[in-house]
Amino acid sequence: MSNLLDKAGWAVGTGLGIGYMPIAPATWASGAAVLVYGFSSLAEDSLGFFLLCGLAGLVGVWACQTLTSESDHDPHHAVWDEFAGMWVTCLLLPKTLPWLAVAFVVFRVLDILKPFPIRRFEALPGGLGIMADDLAAGVVGAVALNVVYRVFF
Repeated sequence: MSNLLDKAGWAVGTGLGIGYMPIAPATWASGAAVLVYGFSSLAEDSLGFFLLCGLAGLVGVWACQTLTSESDHDPHHAVWDEFAGMWVTCLLLPKTLPWLAVAFVVFRVLDILKPFPIRRFEALPGGLGIMADDLAAGVVGAVALNVVYRVFF
């Protein structure tokens, strides 16, 4: 059973291996997450997608924890945090190419720069720390983009 759980943790945590891309695995994972969002029928139901984001966050804490080691507390191949954070950024936004592109750019900028207070979440232990900063970046991105969308469009 443990071996099966280890394999499941690896599959989820690495985004089915996307985390092993030789260049910019987090960016590739964010791009894959946007594609999944763009083609997902569940995303049409805001409540369902909100619940999916919550589940992705919870499962991600476990999955990313399975990838950590004593010498590497935030391995580069752990990219499920990008999936969950990107999906949170897309919450309540239209599923159009311009909005998906803007959400992708906003999330990547927030994830890379980690402005205050996002960076503080990295200090949390294990899988929680891996997931929390990206989820925080997703929340900041979602709030900002939804304000722009609701006020100007």
